Amino acid sequence: MGSRQDGMIDRRRFLGATGVAAGALTLAAGAAPARPAAAAETKPEGKAMATTAGRLSDIIADFVVSFDPKSLPPVARERVRLAFIDTVAVMLAGSQEHGTKLACEMVQREGAAPKVSAIGQTFRTSPQLAALANGVAAHVMDYDFSSLQGQPTSPIIPALLPLAEATGATPAEAAAAFVVGFELCLRLARSAREQSSVGGWHGVGTIGTMGAAIACARLVGAPRETIPDILGIAASLSGGLSVNFGTMTKPLHSGVAARNGILAMELGRSGFTANAAALENPAGYLAAFDRGMAVSVAPFAELGQRYDIVERGFKPKRYPCGGLGHTAIDATLALREEIGSAEIAAIKTGITKQAASRIGDKYPTSIESAKFSMPYVAAYTAIHGPPMLAAFTEEAIGDEAVKALARKVTIAVDPEFADFLEDSPARVTVTLASGRTLEQTRYYASGTPQVPLTPAQVEEKFFSCAARAVDRARAEKIFAFVSRFEEQPSFAPLWELVRAS
Repeated sequence: MGSRQDGMIDRRRFLGATGVAAGALTLAAGAAPARPAAAAETKPEGKAMATTAGRLSDIIADFVVSFDPKSLPPVARERVRLAFIDTVAVMLAGSQEHGTKLACEMVQREGAAPKVSAIGQTFRTSPQLAALANGVAAHVMDYDFSSLQGQPTSPIIPALLPLAEATGATPAEAAAAFVVGFELCLRLARSAREQSSVGGWHGVGTIGTMGAAIACARLVGAPRETIPDILGIAASLSGGLSVNFGTMTKPLHSGVAARNGILAMELGRSGFTANAAALENPAGYLAAFDRGMAVSVAPFAELGQRYDIVERGFKPKRYPCGGLGHTAIDATLALREEIGSAEIAAIKTGITKQAASRIGDKYPTSIESAKFSMPYVAAYTAIHGPPMLAAFTEEAIGDEAVKALARKVTIAVDPEFADFLEDSPARVTVTLASGRTLEQTRYYASGTPQVPLTPAQVEEKFFSCAARAVDRARAEKIFAFVSRFEEQPSFAPLWELVRAS
């Protein structure tokens, strides 16, 4: 029998229940310890939810205007840098995907004033339409980093970059704005943990719109009194259904959220009004998107005092496909070291209920659906190794050897970790033609805070992605810029570099 990951078995239930993580990088000495999530509070029917500190929009507005980046420990600043490295990389790669090209053709037909750059494109357009293009590019390959409820922070950087170009904001200002948006996203994700898994919403479109809007508000210095309106507008512009996973509409959620984040900010700061209690009102955001589910506003109580970017971090993806399947990929890779694919008679993947609701058991019919097909990724991994960018092409999907092995792959919900929500463990059991069985279990995927990517893997991912849009010399300049992100006095050198070659 294959072994489980050393040192992780006894802690899995605690971490699965609380979602507390040690961090993508080792926590600096003196960083605040992780705390368990607050107990769920079921919203009373027909009554507004409230915190002891007052209205949610006021709590958030105070945080937006008072947040001091100097209060962040070194680990948080390092994670901000990693977030920009990773997101610029996947936007460059995603800019060349078919779905992004279709979105960009629409953007160009709009004929907006050519004010700002769209990552990996040759044209210039308005900030909102550049955010739309960037957001699709960031999510189209499903290679962007994840946190709670998938990738709810995906729209933030795609919105911030064109807004920074339009306003002349500095990298340090964009970094602070990212933290503000990230913190709001994770507070919303923790307030309603079942919004995606039970409610069927896509956090990129629901939570991400709110985070993008608030990040944009911070970047432009929106007056404090306008922030409740910005939140209320963003709440009405939020949306996105998980039924569209495996199609081009999934990354469209990210693009629309990025665009709507700028739209909500621009309207709200100009005096356009919305309900200041749009989050907790009985007819508001939480009631609409989390109807019938347990909701707690407790995560907002310490907003600005403790940071989720420190205590929970995020998960840069090693593989460009649905993140809930990455533990199964890692387990299959470990088994591949012991056996040859020709010996395999059957592969059984035991996963969580949430993973099973997102990852299909059919062979893919498109590149998009391949990213959410367990038979495909398991078979490809067993035969070829890690499913990197080359795995998600028409040629790779048409591989007859992969098709044959995929027919031997089955999926089941493993009762040991069926109800995990914030972690996605997987158990892979391989039966050989001889009758011998081997098993590997992974509780945390490569790229999670518990199994972080190495600096070499981060760099490898960046350059493999960038090669899709720019030449090596330009990629090296981009990497050098984002690797010292907050130290840069201006974004000006970046804009020409990220245009397509």
